Amino acid sequence: MNKSELVQQLASRADLSRAEATKAVDALFSVENGIIAEALRGGDKVQITGFGSFETKKREARKGRNPRTGKEINIAASTSAAFRIGKRLKDALGGS
Repeated sequence: MNKSELVQQLASRADLSRAEATKAVDALFSVENGIIAEALRGGDKVQITGFGSFETKKREARKGRNPRTGKEINIAASTSAAFRIGKRLKDALGGS
């Protein structure tokens, strides 16, 4: 499902116009100013009980190897976003 399909489903199920549904989806998921992205940038965890949680993971700087040349390289520290599925959603999908 892509964004436009998500908007269409939301509009249909919540009895919203397509424009209203687009605003709702953007308010949650926009990279620039969406609720989830802003919370993650602020160091917060976004937890939706039963569905899952979004959080950031920090990786320390480390040494690595270029697989092509074998030369040692420095890999900078980084922060990435991660999603952990909730128990109820996992069970609903047939996960164990």
